[in-house]
Order: sequence, then structure tokens, then C-alpha cells
Amino acid sequence: MNRLKFVKTAGAATGFLAAGGMGVWSAFKPKVFSKHLTILHTNDVHSHIDPFPANDSNFPNLGGVSRRYSYIQNVKSENPNTLILDAGDAFQGTPYFNFYGGELEYKLMTKMGYHASTIGNHEFDNGIDNIAAQLQHAEFDLLNSNYDLSNTSLGSLVKPYQVYEVNNLKVGVFALGIQLDGLVSKDLYKETEYLDPVEITQEQVKILKKDLECDLVICLSHLGYSYKSDKIDDLKLAAQTRGIDLIIGGHTHTFLEKPSVVDNLDGKKVLVNQVGWAGINVGRIDFYFDEAGASENKSLVIEV
Repeated sequence: MNRLKFVKTAGAATGFLAAGGMGVWSAFKPKVFSKHLTILHTNDVHSHIDPFPANDSNFPNLGGVSRRYSYIQNVKSENPNTLILDAGDAFQGTPYFNFYGGELEYKLMTKMGYHASTIGNHEFDNGIDNIAAQLQHAEFDLLNSNYDLSNTSLGSLVKPYQVYEVNNLKVGVFALGIQLDGLVSKDLYKETEYLDPVEITQEQVKILKKDLECDLVICLSHLGYSYKSDKIDDLKLAAQTRGIDLIIGGHTHTFLEKPSVVDNLDGKKVLVNQVGWAGINVGRIDFYFDEAGASENKSLVIEV
């Protein structure tokens, strides 16, 4: 297939997943496309295994692993060509993390069929060696491209990128983490070195798009959606780089009703999405490809 070319960006629809119910969403009927790829994504779940209680003032009965699992299974039955991704901070936030240190979170993400996650700052809360220990429970890839982990226990366990072949499409995924200095105690991240996300992005895009000829390039970002300062964020990253097609973000717990669309350095469209926190929402973006490599994308946010 030829290199990806966006021909249309559609707005988002919103659906609601009731307790024990099915997701209700608009039926997308694109033009005739030969390949269909679905991306499901979460961020900042923060150890929320159970749904919020019925008397919660903000999110009554929302969230919970069991409903997320059911929703993922429904989507996969509709389209087996589905990738499930997470943008970090799976750890910390409920007693499940205090008791199990991340073991339960990674086991359940494996059960739900996640393909990849990245390292949020709260993954370091029990120290970098704990991340390494918990990875024995993860049957998915832990990705990060801008932390030099070579002198740590994660050095051989974390990949800078991964290519997933789905429906004869090559989907390249890389990941970026936030500056840890000043946010996480040095004794927790040890010899981890932070590398410039913009420079690293261009290196990863070259590998994924030029060298490996990926049809789609996705960045899992734990940088944050947007800052008023000059601090790097997802919107700035999209504008200051080339070659990313989709940024799945985390860290700032930003609830977006639909993905933002940013022009990159070449004037091409980049989708930027983030779906809040605590597993309340699951983001869904559908890409449709024709034989010439052109694509159309549709997006959806589901409450669970």
C-alpha cells in the first residue's frame, strides 16, 4: 500500500455504556474502502478496577474493568482488526495498587487484550524496579522512546517502538514520557535519562514510516494535552514534528468529546485524543483504507 493520506476527518459521536448493557453509537457507513482498522484506547486508569459507586457525585456507576472488557469484546466481534492501546498511569489511585503493586492492573490489561501501554509518571511510584517486576504479568508491550533506560532494570524490557501487522496493514507505535525531574523522586526513577520528545519523535518516525514503511504511525504520549507555558505537550508535539498520524495522550486527565486536529510541519493533519481518566471512557477511532493507501477516519468516545 502507498503511504497514508488523510482524505477526511470526521467529528466524534458519543455513546453511553450502561451497567451490563451494550454500547449505543452511530453506525458509520464510509465510502467503499477495502481495509478497516479500529483503535481502542485509554489513559490514566489509575488502578480503578471497580466502577465508581452509585452515589458518586461525578461518575455514578461508571467505569470498571468488567464493563470495559465487555465493550472491547463487542468491538472485536464487530471488527477483529482492532488494536487496544493505553497512554500510561495504569498504576496508583486505589487500594488495589497499594496491596498488589501493579500486578492486578497488568494481569487485567492482559485479559482485556491490550497490545501496548507506555510508562506514566505514576508507574514509578513504587520504584523502577517494581515496574520491571510487574512486567512478568504483562502479555503486552511496554513502550517508551524518550527515556534512556539502558542503566536500569527496565533496559531490556521496554521497547522504543513496535510494529503491529493488522489486516495487511503495518501500524507503527512509539511512546513518549514526561520529564520526571521535579515530578518523581530521583530514588524512584534512578538512572533513567529524559530525552527531547521532538528529536526522538523524528527519529522514531523515520524508522517507522521510511525504513519500515508503516501505513499508520501512532504516538502513545504521557506528556499532557496542552500547557499555557512552552512546556512540550501533545498539541505542540503534533505541530512541531512530521509523520505522526495519531497521538493518544495522557497525564492531564483531559476529557475530549472529539479528537483535536493539528497541522504538522508539512501541513498534514494529526489527530490528538485523550479520554479523561479512571477508565470512565474508552476512545475509539476507526481508520478505513483503500487500495491506494488513502484513508478516512471516524472517532467515538464511549463511557463505560
